[in-house]
Amino acid sequence: MTKIAFPYGRTHMEYDFCECELKGVLTSSIEEYVPELRGRELVRNALENPIGSERLSELAKGKKKVVIIASDHTRPVPSKVIMPEMLREIREGSPDAEITILIATGCHRGTTKDELIDKFGEEIVEQENIYIHDCADRDMLVNIGVLPSGGQCEINKLAYEADLLVAEGFIEPHFFAGYSGGRKSVLPGVSGRETVLANHCSEFIAHPKSRTGILEGNPVHNDMVWAAKTAKLQFIVNVVLNSEKEPIYAVAGDLVQAHKKGTDFISSLCGVKAVPSDIVITSNGGYPLDQNMYQAVKGMTAAEATVKEGGVIIMLAATDDGIGGDHFYHQLADEEDINKTMELFLSRNRNETAPDQWQSQIMLRILKKATVIYVSNMPDSTVKEMHMIPASSLEDAVKMAKDIVNKDDVSITAIPDGVAVVVL
Repeated sequence: MTKIAFPYGRTHMEYDFCECELKGVLTSSIEEYVPELRGRELVRNALENPIGSERLSELAKGKKKVVIIASDHTRPVPSKVIMPEMLREIREGSPDAEITILIATGCHRGTTKDELIDKFGEEIVEQENIYIHDCADRDMLVNIGVLPSGGQCEINKLAYEADLLVAEGFIEPHFFAGYSGGRKSVLPGVSGRETVLANHCSEFIAHPKSRTGILEGNPVHNDMVWAAKTAKLQFIVNVVLNSEKEPIYAVAGDLVQAHKKGTDFISSLCGVKAVPSDIVITSNGGYPLDQNMYQAVKGMTAAEATVKEGGVIIMLAATDDGIGGDHFYHQLADEEDINKTMELFLSRNRNETAPDQWQSQIMLRILKKATVIYVSNMPDSTVKEMHMIPASSLEDAVKMAKDIVNKDDVSITAIPDGVAVVVL
């Protein structure tokens, strides 16, 4: 028997697999990477050795309005490690600078004060000026031009008016932007809703290059880079995390060059070969990435890449924060025929994109390939409305999956953290 632990909320679920059934365990070799430095030392070293840029302290000289874009509560960015070092470096160059930490919510709900404290610590929350982006607040948006895709690019006014715009973040595989981090701080991070919708249109989501681990030729990525450059994002600090959400690698500097060095590093460690199986079990990496069903779609795409046609995906996500979006819920729950919904999405042009349509479109693509059993803390009725089979434990889910497959020689692939790997 082989025991495997899958992250689930702030804990994990374990299962003892029979070796005759378990055909593969897909994990990133990031867990085997041993960094020379830890935490703040990694970040400090990156800040002292920026890529394609002057040091942040030099860029800050003479600047009065400095805006630091920071990820929101749905991302495990170790801001307690990164933010103090960025603040120190900025104030070293400009002691009297007016610094605003702009929370990049994208189209997510606003981050609560408790979540800010959990993210930054009480000292930063109490002492620094923090502003939470709202993609629907028209008074706080400014148009900076037309995206390569043809959509209007609107970003938060605070970012646009900054004398120096910088960002923190983390790099991981992303299911349609290729990788997170870097340019994503601006689009979708601090962009207007209509801008995000144009960038996340059905045409781009269906594009064969809009997949995990792909940047070159990815139309979603191209829009994001244009937006970040046009917004004059001058400096980024991005980290790579292990499964314990600890930094193991850090880059700082130019938004393109530093980000590329980070993606080159992670791509060398997280690529895994698909092991096609009847049943694929995965997770969304635990808290905070599995707070809602919307985010859990990301982990499902890793399973999608290796499950056999007509097979079963078991998705483990605590989902303590609910669905994650009313639009996402209604797009899936209000129509029984998933084929009709997919046809509707594909018929829309980029300027007709509905909120959350991209997530629903990817979810439908997965559901058209495999049955999904969803292990969570959600009501069974809600999971069923989202075209999935509910389960309260991994043991129950595996039993259900085997009944669905209904064969003697069932094959199983385990992906403990679905958002940490690129399945090739």
